[in-house]
Amino acid sequence: MDNAICRMTGCEFPLFAFSHCRDVVVAVSKAGGFGVLGAAAFSPDDLERELAWIDAHVDGKPYGVDVLVPEVVDARVLGFTSNAARADAISAEHRAFVTGLLGGVGIALGEADLLRREGVGITPENGAALMEVAFAHPIKLIANALGIAPPSMIAEGKRRGIPVAALVGAREHAIRQAEAGVDIIVAQGGEAGGHCGEVSTLVLVPEVTRALASAGHQVPVLAAGGIMTGAQMAAMMVAGAQGAWTGSVWLATPEAETSPAFRQKMVEARSRDTVRSRSRTGKPARQLKSSWHAAWDGPGSPGALPMPLMGMVSEPAFRKIEAAAAGGNGEARAMVSYFVGQGVGLVEQERSARAVVQSFREEFVDAVASINAVLGNAMVGA
Repeated sequence: MDNAICRMTGCEFPLFAFSHCRDVVVAVSKAGGFGVLGAAAFSPDDLERELAWIDAHVDGKPYGVDVLVPEVVDARVLGFTSNAARADAISAEHRAFVTGLLGGVGIALGEADLLRREGVGITPENGAALMEVAFAHPIKLIANALGIAPPSMIAEGKRRGIPVAALVGAREHAIRQAEAGVDIIVAQGGEAGGHCGEVSTLVLVPEVTRALASAGHQVPVLAAGGIMTGAQMAAMMVAGAQGAWTGSVWLATPEAETSPAFRQKMVEARSRDTVRSRSRTGKPARQLKSSWHAAWDGPGSPGALPMPLMGMVSEPAFRKIEAAAAGGNGEARAMVSYFVGQGVGLVEQERSARAVVQSFREEFVDAVASINAVLGNAMVGA
């Protein structure tokens, strides 16, 4: 395929696969798509090891990195400069709530579990450090979410000839990103897993592409949110996008970082089984609905903490939940959750990442052929 996105990134087929797992990134890029490693959960040293592994196994195929450098930081956490200080700021009420919640299903969560290594967590300084590591590798794209891409990222991307992508959930955000100098806009609808807005992909993509064109910005757009098939990808490209940015579909692959329990829950789930909640990161993020959300979003909850404090509570808890579920704890399995979009209802089975890419390509071709057939019939009728 030949369009601006493919020329910018060197990919054969503009199917972008966001994943926290290096194996998925490599498998997708080697199959002709474009793997993007989500770096937010790593320390700089962790990310260095992951990218070195990708470089050694991707056979020279293009790949990218997604970091989270939040533009807006909650005033309640602005003064903290260490994870030790952040841990101290987690209230006794929140500590008691999470330990009681897990204790109710037979899982012990201690005070030490709420301490995170320094250099890990979604903060501007951690994002900047991860960005520095990413630029030291032969990446073909760097992406940012949670606001305007930082000027240092845009400047370094232009200096190195590496396209900078940014995720947006509204038309006005896309214009701001284009004015800031971003090279690719990822228009992510509210169906998406993880941090997302409220406008649906079907509405957002044409709204963003029209707004950019009207403002004179020739910035290509990737469609994101709920895209699980090649036919959906083709539809979004007809609507003005130049490719698809996907995430949830890769969570049901054996290469992914997800547990067998979560993958099975994905297969069982329907599109209404997700929830947009602050109870995992502190910002609205779509996840698979579970008893965790019923508790945290319910009337007896102390409420979500701001980012990154909420993640310091939720991530160790979910590690314990996953371990207990793997050990046969049925109540823990009911609490198992992860970031996933409404497209989860289209997941029918586990498939390898390579098989997912191949399925996208075949469905894309079939969809385009169907459109061409309709157009051909219309021309004959005219």
